[in-house]
Amino acid sequence: MIVGAIGLVYGFIAAPDTIEDVKEMMAADAHHGSEEVAVVENDTHLENPEHAEESHVTAEGHEGQEAHGEEASHGDEHYEHILHQLQNKPWAAVYIAAFFFFMIALGTMAFYAIQQAAQAGWSPVLFRVMEGITAYLLPGSIIMFVLLALSGFHFNHLFIWMDPEVVAHDELIQNKTAYLNVPFLLIRAAIYIAGWNIFRYLMRRNSLRLDEATDDRLHKTNFKLAAGFLVFFLVSESMMSWDWIMSVDPHWFSTLFGWYVFASMIVSAVTMIALVTIYLKSRGFLEYVNDSHIHDLAKFMFGFSIFWTYLWFSQFMLIWYSNIPEEVTYFITRIDDYTLPFFGMVVMNFVFPVLLLMNSDYKRINLFVIMAGIIILCGHYMDIYVMIMPSTVGESWFIGIPEISALLMFAGLFVFIVFSGLTKAPLLPKRNPFIKESKHFHY
Repeated sequence: MIVGAIGLVYGFIAAPDTIEDVKEMMAADAHHGSEEVAVVENDTHLENPEHAEESHVTAEGHEGQEAHGEEASHGDEHYEHILHQLQNKPWAAVYIAAFFFFMIALGTMAFYAIQQAAQAGWSPVLFRVMEGITAYLLPGSIIMFVLLALSGFHFNHLFIWMDPEVVAHDELIQNKTAYLNVPFLLIRAAIYIAGWNIFRYLMRRNSLRLDEATDDRLHKTNFKLAAGFLVFFLVSESMMSWDWIMSVDPHWFSTLFGWYVFASMIVSAVTMIALVTIYLKSRGFLEYVNDSHIHDLAKFMFGFSIFWTYLWFSQFMLIWYSNIPEEVTYFITRIDDYTLPFFGMVVMNFVFPVLLLMNSDYKRINLFVIMAGIIILCGHYMDIYVMIMPSTVGESWFIGIPEISALLMFAGLFVFIVFSGLTKAPLLPKRNPFIKESKHFHY
């Protein structure tokens, strides 16, 4: 956490403050043969090389000949655009890392509720692991709310529809202002966060009280709470994905997007459950967890990876094939400017899980599950990265100190909160009606 926080402070300090800073940075890049400056110079549309020096002076704000006024204005607009992108970079890095670990906690809560509502007999020995991971839900969701509020108060330019100047000149965004406005966004976010955390608090409390109870009343209460949470979750998760991710690019939408984010969320959550379980087992805890439990978790990792791939391909194929300009531009931007992350995350989220986890025997080998799990988590971090970066940072992206530092800081915070939560209660539920079945789960 400390190393990540220091790196983030540096990332914010190193970000340019003015257009002049951008010009100096790009001039330095030009000195080292950067191609970006060539693009900027081409944008000035110089027809005669003899005017190059005059145009350069005009673009830097000095008085030049009247004929170059339009070129200077265009150049300043381009530099301002680059300035906003570079200023967004550390903010986007924080936003991506914060959302990534938050979605793991929320996905774990959903998976935990599914197990409770389904009255699953194999998983009760893993319930306290799931509850420990969901301990991050409250701090993670509060961090997300703070980031949204800071965007609403114009501390950054992550959401262009929050900028009144942009809205004033964009008819499409104007038609969406009834939904896309800062007060309504924060109200919706507060409702989602309150609902998720209230359900989590009640189910965790009942789970702990059930250990000392003399009947199954609290178990039945948790069954009802889980069913209610899943209904609330399906609606709120879809709306959250529209608000917190899809609205970063308000000109584009996909009717599959809520499901797509859910698939990424649930596979990351199951993967984290498996990794934490294997670690605790290796340290001598969770004595009743056996290869069959790990096998089942690995099956969910494999199955949800296939589900994610199905949704990714469905969304991509339909939009690409229809070739409607306002829709296909989303993927053109990512394929042209984010080629390696875009296709790399597909390989990590589909090819590697299939190769490592298709064989039933491999699902029982901890090394294979850990390898697959690390690749899956890296792949879904890149998935969130590709969702956010093109609309906030554009072509000015690269994985540098802000991205690595944000990942380190939130990973440290996540590990600290989760493992602190795991120490707050016995790792084995005592009176769950299915605990004996779970202890002796073999096939």
